[in-house]
Amino acid sequence: MRAVVQRVTYSSVKVDGEIVGEINKGFNVLLGISKEDTEEDMKYIKDKIINLRVFNDENDKMNLSLLDVKGELLLISQFTLYGDARKGRRPNFMNALGGDEARKFYEKFIEMMKDTGLKVQTGIFGADMKVDIKNDGPVTILLDSSRNF
Repeated sequence: MRAVVQRVTYSSVKVDGEIVGEINKGFNVLLGISKEDTEEDMKYIKDKIINLRVFNDENDKMNLSLLDVKGELLLISQFTLYGDARKGRRPNFMNALGGDEARKFYEKFIEMMKDTGLKVQTGIFGADMKVDIKNDGPVTILLDSSRNF
């Protein structure tokens, strides 16, 4: 699994011109799922996201987690995180999990995140989405559950 985690002051996602997910202070997470991912990958990424210490404490040091600040999450599926552009000019997406399997995996991840007690919003799986991200810092962290990363 891959996740691009952006600390935000605001983020929203629109489908067909309508906002379907919206958060204030927290993380915008673009989530990619590979064909090789397991529930262990899901747990690893979940734990990393909720415990990343990238929010400022009282001394203005990045020392607090999403849980500490009671931040919000906007989770957006993005198969293009597994695009491989090493050869040619058009990326291939052969390593990305697709279809119903990817949808089920994504939905299970959403439920795991909701179980943390945090406010969780989402995009719509497989839809053409327009994402508004007000990156704070900017702080952007790339997470990957693969040992080969």
